Amino acid sequence: MACHCKREVLVAGVLACVLLLAGCNGRSAKSPKGDIGVAPSTDKKSRLINELDRKFENPDVHFELGQLYRGEGLWTQAEYHYETALRFDPANRAAQAALVRLLTDSGQKAEANALALRYIEQVGGLWRETLKLGNAFRKEQVDDYVLACYQQALRLSPESAEVHREMGYYYLSKNDKGAATEHFKESFRLDPRQADVAGELGLLGVAVRVHQEAEKEAEKPG
Repeated sequence: MACHCKREVLVAGVLACVLLLAGCNGRSAKSPKGDIGVAPSTDKKSRLINELDRKFENPDVHFELGQLYRGEGLWTQAEYHYETALRFDPANRAAQAALVRLLTDSGQKAEANALALRYIEQVGGLWRETLKLGNAFRKEQVDDYVLACYQQALRLSPESAEVHREMGYYYLSKNDKGAATEHFKESFRLDPRQADVAGELGLLGVAVRVHQEAEKEAEKPG
């Protein structure tokens, strides 16, 4: 009789463990942030921190860490790493644009605006750097300053096929096909070897022919 009771207790204990494990697995399955989803970000962060241990003055690593922290909503940590990246590389356009985006998202719009205008003024005599800053703003989706940079770059270098091309893509993203067409046409006139611009013009209903050198380059196997 004693053995029978012990066996029932043992079976009940095993069943309880099975149900408990099933419940845990059920909760894990419903969770949108299980170990599989978190691991890549955690691994990347650990790798970047280890890189800073070897070389703290690496601005690119600080920028990448800032991006990770911002994605997690840790704005103070993100701001620290963006500012550290700029301390070691004051011309880091990606970090500049990211810092402006961070301040904007955190509600510090006046500070973000003042900082963005200061960065634009700093590159006021360099069209390539102005264009690079504009591209960085576009990547961070801080649209208020993208066009300002492109227009400044165009004033500095009105005969730049590259500037006209970027302005074409900007207006295309805003669904302003008329302005996009004009800038793509001017870019192609200045440099008829641009297969990508020719393709965009074709989609916009403008027939052009790419320079033979560009056609040969496009036909090369990747």
